[in-house]
Amino acid sequence: MDLELRGGGFLLTEVKPDQIFIREQLNEDHMQLKRMTHNFMVKEVVPKMEEIEAQAEGVIKGFMRQAGELGLLGLEIPEEFSGLSMDKAATVVVGEEVPRGGSFAVSYAAHTGIGTLPIVYFGTPEQKAKYLPGLATGQTFAAYCLTEPGSGSDALGAKTTAVLNAEGTHYILNGTKQFITNAGFADIYLVYAKVDGKLTNFIVERGYPGVSLGPEEKKMGIKGSSTRQVILEDVMVPVENVVGELGRGHVVAFNILNVGRFKLAAGNLGSASVVLETALKYASERKQFGVPLNSFGAIQHKIAEIAAKTYMAESVVYRTSGLMEYGFHGLDLTGDCRKEAGKALEEYAIECSLNKVYASEVLDFAVDEGVQIHGGYGYIQEYPIERMYRDSRINRLFEGTNEINRLLVPATLLKRAMTGELPLLQAAQSVSKDLMTSGLSGEAEGLDGLYQLVQKAKKLCLMVAGLAAQNLGVAIKDNQFVLMGMAEMVLQVYAMESAVLRALKVRDLDVSAAHKTFTEKAATLGTFEAFNILEQQAKEVVCAVEKGDSLSTVLAGVRKLVRRPTLDIIGLRQEIARYVIEKESYPTS
Repeated sequence: MDLELRGGGFLLTEVKPDQIFIREQLNEDHMQLKRMTHNFMVKEVVPKMEEIEAQAEGVIKGFMRQAGELGLLGLEIPEEFSGLSMDKAATVVVGEEVPRGGSFAVSYAAHTGIGTLPIVYFGTPEQKAKYLPGLATGQTFAAYCLTEPGSGSDALGAKTTAVLNAEGTHYILNGTKQFITNAGFADIYLVYAKVDGKLTNFIVERGYPGVSLGPEEKKMGIKGSSTRQVILEDVMVPVENVVGELGRGHVVAFNILNVGRFKLAAGNLGSASVVLETALKYASERKQFGVPLNSFGAIQHKIAEIAAKTYMAESVVYRTSGLMEYGFHGLDLTGDCRKEAGKALEEYAIECSLNKVYASEVLDFAVDEGVQIHGGYGYIQEYPIERMYRDSRINRLFEGTNEINRLLVPATLLKRAMTGELPLLQAAQSVSKDLMTSGLSGEAEGLDGLYQLVQKAKKLCLMVAGLAAQNLGVAIKDNQFVLMGMAEMVLQVYAMESAVLRALKVRDLDVSAAHKTFTEKAATLGTFEAFNILEQQAKEVVCAVEKGDSLSTVLAGVRKLVRRPTLDIIGLRQEIARYVIEKESYPTS
């Protein structure tokens, strides 16, 4: 596998525009799927929003069945098991539309992602034939049961046990699972329990004796989704219901969370677009001092920032969909593909964590500004932005907190460096040597200049990572202050590069001149703002790991790398805002 296509490899090489997938490459099948999902959400689900929020009996379950009839539950399930066998981009276009349905999106995502995919990727052919057709068509629904009252981020600290009976035919499960989405109506539960102290995944059917549920949790947001405890008391589960390998449930759990994080990012991206659409509508209709809100610079500033950050997140998510599609190419999901699937899912663990963190934080920024644009009305339940604000907060907790996901990034990079999978430390040493012995090339203009800025950002990230690893040694794994700073740098680099490569690629596509201009301006604003964050984090980490004369020398190198052309950021925001206000929605073409 070429370095630029390896998980984390983007840091170590110059990726070219033709090596990434972008939204503008969606084909007609993708667009038809998007239109169908949009119509289903707007015409069927959205009118029932109040009933969904009140958890009216059977409403979400009914919509889930309808989604199954439309094929939306089986996008990643092989055709042999009643699915559609579509690519990862298809899951993104659908994932962008379902957030219009509020809490329905949570139930949908939990079922189609972490609820179904353990069987798709790690199930035996017999398990797939038994369970996948129902999961694809909406005849049965799934829930993922990993979290416990005493173990959230520490998944390996689970206390639920599974003991083989004397006959060797069943495992007896005991324990309690906490915060389980879809628990109230799921037909099967993907339960993680320890066999002789080692985590193992089991398919537990709702009807097995000893399975019971706690009451519905009273939540801040996503109120329409079912969230309950799943209680297991001497539940006898057939040995053939073990998913993956006995004692290797962590392989299933962590790799499924990887793809879950990617899918969550797609949903967050769609939500941010809906927030912008909602805020634009309000700002055009609401008047103050005799003119629409959207005529005020302070409001336009917010609109431009939401649009630019959404563009950045969109670039990240679609790029990652292309990487994951590449990683899964040729994988036969109809048979026993546990080892191959595990390897493919693990490959892009870094990118999946980056997706989840970046998109969830973009959404939180968007809803906060969306409420602000609404003013006092944003605090009133009659206005949808109030629900969007409450619903968004869970995304920084779902699928591993953003803190855990940030820490996973440098930890995985350093692990791959130590095993020789990625020449990270060699690249870092090369950057430091170059800075001491030579200057930097002249600066280009426009998108080519942005591309150069991305290469500087990578060098800065590598230099700082190398210094931290060299100076802290093995102690770096316990220094979360430094690791968080390193993670933020990698995050900003991936976002910058995704945005710039996309704009460069769009430049040569048959799309409107206005869209080409928007992508360039959004990439420029997003990249310069990301670089500011990168510079700050770099200085903080360097000052933490270097002292004395060495610190002064290193900071001089940092100053070389952070030089960038001046830019009229205010004028750029004004231009983006004017275009977005004219479009009356987030610009997709």
